[in-house]
Amino acid sequence: MCGIAGVMTRDGSAPDAAVLRALQDALAHRGPDGRAILVRGDTGLVHLRLAIVDLTTGDQPLFAPGGAALVANGEIYNDPDLRRAMADAPFRTRSDCEPAAFIAESDGLPFADRLRGMYAIAVHDPARGRLLLARDPFGIKPLYYVQTETLFAFASEPQALLAAGLGERAAARQRLAELLQLKFTTGAATIFPGICRLLPGETLLVERGAITARRRRAALPEGGPVPIGRDAALQRLDAVLLDSVAAHLRADVPYGLFLSGGIDSSALLALMRRASGSRVRALTVGWDGGGEADESFEAARLARAMGAECERLTMTEQDFWTLAPRIAAATDDPTADAAVLPSWMLGRAAASGGLKVTLCGEGADELFGGYSRYRKRRAPWRWLTRPPRARGIFGGAIADGWRDGITAAEAAAGQGRSALQAAQAVDCAEWLPNDLLTKLDRTLMVHGVEGRTPFLDPVVADFAFRLPDARKAGAGFGKRLLRDWLAGAFPEAGAYARKKGFKPPVGAWMAQRADMLGDLAAGHPALAGVLPTARIRAAFADAERSAQPAWSLLFTALWYGAHVLGVPPDGDIGEALRAAPRA
Repeated sequence: MCGIAGVMTRDGSAPDAAVLRALQDALAHRGPDGRAILVRGDTGLVHLRLAIVDLTTGDQPLFAPGGAALVANGEIYNDPDLRRAMADAPFRTRSDCEPAAFIAESDGLPFADRLRGMYAIAVHDPARGRLLLARDPFGIKPLYYVQTETLFAFASEPQALLAAGLGERAAARQRLAELLQLKFTTGAATIFPGICRLLPGETLLVERGAITARRRRAALPEGGPVPIGRDAALQRLDAVLLDSVAAHLRADVPYGLFLSGGIDSSALLALMRRASGSRVRALTVGWDGGGEADESFEAARLARAMGAECERLTMTEQDFWTLAPRIAAATDDPTADAAVLPSWMLGRAAASGGLKVTLCGEGADELFGGYSRYRKRRAPWRWLTRPPRARGIFGGAIADGWRDGITAAEAAAGQGRSALQAAQAVDCAEWLPNDLLTKLDRTLMVHGVEGRTPFLDPVVADFAFRLPDARKAGAGFGKRLLRDWLAGAFPEAGAYARKKGFKPPVGAWMAQRADMLGDLAAGHPALAGVLPTARIRAAFADAERSAQPAWSLLFTALWYGAHVLGVPPDGDIGEALRAAPRA
């Protein structure tokens, strides 16, 4: 896993060397094992390497026979298959990304269709005067770009574009409303004016510093549910999961597992043991004082049952006050999901423990039907209920078109699919890449750790998404088929026990200083004019009962301070909020 960036000018001149160095410096945390800048004609490529596969000869850029140069942030899991199919190709390394350079040079815009993995890739082909950018279908790996009158630039994180002077340190009002109402922002336009996301599965063709063609590769298969019996479904599920986990374990460095005690990570624990045949290293996190939402001791019990080594971290109230500004500063594409807090701590612990790769359970809920909103889509009275995310966290108190992106995703998701599948498709298009996967990428890569998601694999998705609705969501439980499989593969996991989620008690922690937080947030420029001050103060006063509104306000203020106002994240929450000018 790595960091990439680059510039292509419109007038054919060489890119500014200072801009390329600024991009490289801003992404240094993503690649502590190597740095490279390549300039050829009108294009400059930047690479920061986190060495995972082929530690000795895998430095980038990688070159195809005709001179095309590739920089990539990702893992190509079907590299062995590609190499077998290209037996006569003059490969010079063992890098899993090298075949992609050859394919891009020969195939052009559709080249990513042949790749199985998570990736953000840039390929410059000087002979054809073109730059290709591609992102994996689920959007596991990020990529952002800007277009100006003089150049096209891209980077793994928007903060790098800002650091290089290629974007505006401001927050678009509609995107700010989205963040507060949804916990994330949707679509191609980021919260920073002028900076765009490469969409999941999208490939761009850039010539003379301008986008000239686009192509999109779908993450999910077409069509509605396909009938399949329980036994056949369980047999097929076992095969696809084991295949995916085995592929995701390919690495030349130590790897581990983030183990929450829930269904998804418990399934990965069992599969990792089968696929590797060795003792699994796991990390889990709990909260100071425990509480109903702390499943870390259950995770440790499951690890012992599987013969795994498990380290338990404890997140304290003091950690919350001191780390939240740093975590908001690391999450430049913002997500007001409180799980960023323990995820950041897990990433730090993995790095300090010598783990460069961790497997994570993201994607299982979206593909196998885990959320309660999916069960509601199966109810006979579903036509009388609101669609998911109809009101937003603050209801009608925030307008500004905050639901436009979700509405567009809903319009594109339902053709030829069941109501449950349509809800899954919306989540896979927006919630998954722009909340869960962004959280995973930033909180791990800030520590130089790669997070891999075996559930988000095309082999798994092609099977899981077209399962009958009844094998996904039933009365009282989601992920029915995955639970049935886990009950047989790992009975100790309690596949049908009620799980409590992965949320730290931020509501109780904020409630301890509700008056102070309410006063500082009410006068913060990030929130000025967005909500009445009385509503902001009331959210913190009610934080212990309902944590998300208060956390959304607090995270947004911390994020805005770090990325728009340039407030250093060195102090605690109170110091970070006070450093911002009063609105």
